[in-house]
Amino acid sequence: MSLRVDPALANELKEFGGGTVSRCFNCGNCTAACQLTNQDAVFPRRYIRYIQLGLREKMLGSVDPWLCFYCGDCSETCPREADPGNLMMASRRWLIAAYDWTGLSRLMYRSVRWELVLLFAVAAAVLAWFSLTPGFGFRLLAAHPEARQTVMLQCFAPKDVIHQADVALASVLAALLLSNAARMLYYARKHCQPAPASAWLAALGEFVIQGLTQKRWRQCASGASRHWLRHLLLVFAYGTMFLLVVVFLKWFQVEDASFHWTSLPGYAATLVLLAATLSIMADRRRKRDPIHRHSDVSDWLFVILLFLTSLSGILLHAARILDLPMPAYALYVVHLMIAVPMLVVEVPFGKWSHLLYRPLALYLAEVERRAQRARAAAPAPLAPQPAWGR
Repeated sequence: MSLRVDPALANELKEFGGGTVSRCFNCGNCTAACQLTNQDAVFPRRYIRYIQLGLREKMLGSVDPWLCFYCGDCSETCPREADPGNLMMASRRWLIAAYDWTGLSRLMYRSVRWELVLLFAVAAAVLAWFSLTPGFGFRLLAAHPEARQTVMLQCFAPKDVIHQADVALASVLAALLLSNAARMLYYARKHCQPAPASAWLAALGEFVIQGLTQKRWRQCASGASRHWLRHLLLVFAYGTMFLLVVVFLKWFQVEDASFHWTSLPGYAATLVLLAATLSIMADRRRKRDPIHRHSDVSDWLFVILLFLTSLSGILLHAARILDLPMPAYALYVVHLMIAVPMLVVEVPFGKWSHLLYRPLALYLAEVERRAQRARAAAPAPLAPQPAWGR
């Protein structure tokens, strides 16, 4: 198979945070230090070589960057200070931009201004929805003066309208993320040998387990278990809030100032989100661990938005319990002005997308391993006998 070389590829990666690739002379020390590499995935060395040689198609078709959890062993031991762990991080950003058919990911990762513009644009759209929509939000509140004396959320944000909006938003985000994942699968399969259907089916368990737990992270160097556990709690807490708000909103959103038991899982999830995001921000500020030494602006925005979403949610709940109607309505809008932009921008186009791409990459790697074992176990074809020996 012929491959086209792109000399500008290394410079392109610099725009995604990979400015140290020219320091690497491909000694292989990074691969030797990595706890996760094996004969099937010799990263980071192989992928860095693709960058240096300008092999764009090879980079698109490889899942190596997603197999890396950035423990920092490779960067700590690199004799050239090429920081291969950060190069894998930059490569993941580059791949997210390549998978995204809308081009928004590329704009965001190459320009902080664009990411902020998108976030503020979505926030403004949420504010306009609550301010200008007839029979909803502030206009509905104007028709119910009694709702200004006591909390009556049904007179400000009716549950059926919010639920329909939640389902519509989730559907759009899922369509965007799945279509980008389909492009990832297309690129990866172009560079893999065909695998039997049995391999695809048998490897599905890997996709589910890694998607829910990302337990492979625990195989990394010292400190990985702590980061893995924090990440696991963060994901499950966010998943709990997503289910409460999108699926069980009918029971979760209480219309008045009364207390309801459905708030209890919300309390637990919110406390975990606040503690985890504060811990992550502290680690990013101190930069003690290799995983937090090179934080992109998108990394900071993701965790800050998640923290503000959790904080505004608990403040909204407090205002409702204390029967402060106008603060409760205002905090309801503020909460959504933070949460919705985070979902719309970060899930399909930003950092949150790795929650699908990494399990999918591990699934593809497992399919390839099973296919290789099947090919190795298959009996060799009989050599044709010469005509005179028949």
